[in-house]
Amino acid sequence: MEGIGRTLIIFGVVLIGMGILLTFVHKIPFIGRLPGDIYIQKKNFSFYFPLTTSILISIILTLIMWLWPRR
Repeated sequence: MEGIGRTLIIFGVVLIGMGILLTFVHKIPFIGRLPGDIYIQKKNFSFYFPLTTSILISIILTLIMWLWPRR
């Protein structure tokens, strides 16, 4: 039961962190508007794919996980 409790606490902290990030992400000026992000707008259609932003976030998360101490 101790392992399940720790897992639930970790998931809770991750969810709180994601909530805070989603609340303040619009205040970060460059997220979603980097060169390489695909944005197509027609009359009745718009398509947005943040390719460069996704790659940048992936690299940052990879570095964080790589530097995170393992037991």
